[in-house]
Amino acid sequence: MTDVKQLITEHLDIWLTAETEKKSGRGRSSGSNDMIYGVQKLRELILDLAISGSLVKTHSTVQFEQEFFSLNKSNSKKIDTSVIKEKLNDTIFKIPSSWAWETLGNLFYFENGDRGKNYPNKDCLVEIGIPFVNAGHLKNDSIDIHEMTFITQDKFDTLNSGKFKEGDILYCLRGSLGKYAVVQKDLKGAIASSLVILRAYENSFIDYISLFLQSNFAKKQIKIYDNGTAQPNLSSADLRKFLVPMPSKEERSQIVEKVDELMQLCDQLEQQQTLSSDAHATLVDTLLKALTESSDADDFQGNWQRIVANFDVLFTTEHSIEQLKQTVLQLAVMGKLVKQDPSDEPASELLKKIADEKAKLIQDGKIKKSKPLPEIAEDEKPFELPSGWAWVRLENISELITKGSSPKWQGVNYVEEGLLFITSENVGSYSLILENMKYVEEKFNEIEPRSILEENDFLMNIVGGSIGRTAIYDLEKVANINQAVCLIRLFLEYLDKLFLLHFFNSEICKNYMFDKQVDNARPNLSMGNISKFLIPIPPIKEQKLIIEKVNEIFSMIEQLQVLQSKLQKTKLHLADALVANAVEGV
Repeated sequence: MTDVKQLITEHLDIWLTAETEKKSGRGRSSGSNDMIYGVQKLRELILDLAISGSLVKTHSTVQFEQEFFSLNKSNSKKIDTSVIKEKLNDTIFKIPSSWAWETLGNLFYFENGDRGKNYPNKDCLVEIGIPFVNAGHLKNDSIDIHEMTFITQDKFDTLNSGKFKEGDILYCLRGSLGKYAVVQKDLKGAIASSLVILRAYENSFIDYISLFLQSNFAKKQIKIYDNGTAQPNLSSADLRKFLVPMPSKEERSQIVEKVDELMQLCDQLEQQQTLSSDAHATLVDTLLKALTESSDADDFQGNWQRIVANFDVLFTTEHSIEQLKQTVLQLAVMGKLVKQDPSDEPASELLKKIADEKAKLIQDGKIKKSKPLPEIAEDEKPFELPSGWAWVRLENISELITKGSSPKWQGVNYVEEGLLFITSENVGSYSLILENMKYVEEKFNEIEPRSILEENDFLMNIVGGSIGRTAIYDLEKVANINQAVCLIRLFLEYLDKLFLLHFFNSEICKNYMFDKQVDNARPNLSMGNISKFLIPIPPIKEQKLIIEKVNEIFSMIEQLQVLQSKLQKTKLHLADALVANAVEGV
């Protein structure tokens, strides 16, 4: 008999710190249950031990088969378990002598929804009426009534089957296989065709079967009977064959009570971790804020050393590490990452050279003269720049700012081989995404010559959810772009492209972009707004020093990240091993 409480307390650190990662996670954890891998494994262990008879010591004098024989008079079509046991031979485990293997079909009456002419279609749905439940309404083992669909009483009365009542189990047969809900008190309604009703021959089955349906053993049977099509599908006939290890009524009650007690303990562990995570997130935010508020490079160095000394404690998720990287970029583009050298040629001189070069190109007819841009007002500047730096509008350091077009608008077809065609899907943060590359007919370049790409062109997504993502075009292929991508061709003789790439992908720049986006139903940036973007320009020598420093820090972060990842994987393996040993020791 496994003492789960002892297992929890002896290895508390493993359960709480073995975590999986989510994109939206903060600090150690965001409090989401499935992020804490160790607690998730504990829950699985509790259920596995419960349905194998290893969680509670019982001394029942009643055999389940004796109890069930007297209850099963109404179920004349009893399913023979012997053939099913052979099919599930590799997954079946030893159970106590007083228990018995039974099928769901022998324990429950199964009822599908009415799939005939009376089945409610969309036109039958009303705002208030009788609940009409589909798979989307099954959440956390209960029916979510907040976004319920309804049918009228008259439509409900025409249905010949699929009407549920209190205590029924509604089980999902299509899509999200394994989702289920126990019908709450005083709730009645009808089910959609994706569900089936399980109505227990004995009410004392319900709570125990609810535990069984969450177990790994039940999930293994889903995989065995799933039809293997693109949309997961399970027939009610196969669900009836699911084998269930059944204890007596007395044992079922004790098991359910014990599982409830241990699950509450898991809830407490998660709550404790959430509180710890909130405090941890506050600490991370405070230290990163101190980093961004560094007055100069020397102040930054002191704050940075405090970060490095506590890296393994502070940065334990991908999100927190990304926060750190963004903080470094913020410092880089604000001029707080490296010391300024008064002897460097100031950025204002660079801008004069670019202006002269641009004027010459206009005079030679190589580029068009753009409309004069407004002077930069003091209240436009998002932060104060160090000595030697300068603010400039993007238009003033660019040869060209334009966007592409849709092949459909130009009467051009997509082809298997032809002109490489870059869309917003191919523009990642920093680099191109070379999967799912598209090609169009070569004549597109004749129609849209202005947006033909050259090496080192900057590409920026200007529409939709990926707005602001910026990469450099570094391929040797001739290519063009669609209307969701902006081409920015800069005077790179006087500018470091990596400094500008870091700036465009920094949170400071992205926030600035979102402030300037056109307020339509779908976020987008206009060419006019992009032309007016404010760019902080350091002296050219400092630009290169900043890149060296960013690369140095990012390399250090990546090394620490690798060590942290190895530690986390070790903890995950330890959690798995503890659970496996507990199960094998049964």
